[in-house]
Amino acid sequence: MALRKTTKGKGRHFLTAKEGAGMTEAGRRAYNKETGGNLKAPQPGGGPRKKSYCARSKGQMEMHGINCSKTPDKRICAARRRWKC
Repeated sequence: MALRKTTKGKGRHFLTAKEGAGMTEAGRRAYNKETGGNLKAPQPGGGPRKKSYCARSKGQMEMHGINCSKTPDKRICAARRRWKC
């Protein structure tokens, strides 16, 4: 069974951009169960995962020409705010 890629309704696995983007706890559980992965919640307090995520997402923003001060409603911008990048 494929992971439901929706931000609406019961059993949704992703947050809307206004909520901070990213996966819900239920979404992470479902993904880990389906793939045998080990996704964890955001680490906004600091640490190696935060540093890695912030560097990766900055590269994505530059690659796609996204400026969060001009378009703060983009999912990547919301996720970076949630991680406190």
